[in-house]
Amino acid sequence: MFRNQYDTDVTTWSPAGRLFQVEYAMEAVKQGSAAIGLRSKTHVVLACVNKSNSELSSHQKKIFKADDHIGVAIAGLTADGRVLSRYMRSECINYSYSYESPLPVGRLVVQLADKAQVCTQRSWKRPYGVGLLVAGLDESGAHLYYNCPSGNYFEYQAFAIGSRSQAAKTYLERKFESFSSSSRENLLKDALFAIRETLQGERLTSSICTVAVLGVGEAFQILDQKTVQALIDAFEIAGEEAPAAEGDAPDQVAAESGPATDQGPPAQPDVAPMDI
Repeated sequence: MFRNQYDTDVTTWSPAGRLFQVEYAMEAVKQGSAAIGLRSKTHVVLACVNKSNSELSSHQKKIFKADDHIGVAIAGLTADGRVLSRYMRSECINYSYSYESPLPVGRLVVQLADKAQVCTQRSWKRPYGVGLLVAGLDESGAHLYYNCPSGNYFEYQAFAIGSRSQAAKTYLERKFESFSSSSRENLLKDALFAIRETLQGERLTSSICTVAVLGVGEAFQILDQKTVQALIDAFEIAGEEAPAAEGDAPDQVAAESGPATDQGPPAQPDVAPMDI
């Protein structure tokens, strides 16, 4: 039943210096449906894949609003993500009430990481089985952070988590140098292209993805299905081939678009038993 004798407790170290229960929580993130985030100097875009347990049920919500200037996308156990998003919302409200100013994004991310770390050091707790992409905007600009179940956090220009996220990472790594100066529309286009990479041949429609945007002068909002479908149709993203960037040679475009389906690990189940 167990991997070995050192994984029965979250506080038990293996001789190799590993905490297996924490690693299992990080594996739960990889089993969840994909979520991606990318940012420019003025905007942050979050997008995720919606997968339901069956045709008779609705999908679980994967993107949450914490405040007008902060939003979060999750991959992993949805229930854990819902609890942590509620904690983030509470912290934003308390800070705003106490100081009459928005909570800095970096401070909230540190508090969230500290909360996750406590669960790796208490025998009566378990690590949160969810990864969070935190998008925020404050006085220092736009931010995108990834919070790991281990309690670590990292800031990214663009990142993808969840099942089949390696294909999206490959796409983002090719394009990330232009993200800093990208417009809102270009960020949305790249986000949808990255989401399409995780579908492995499945047609992209607004019913299987959720997109949210945050920017200067624009509060965090989740775009409705009609808006997302209009973007997909306008950018012709649902097709097989991505449009070539200006100045790209034809053979370079073919090389980039050809092996996209070969990126990343083998396909994993879309939905794990505990609805992640």
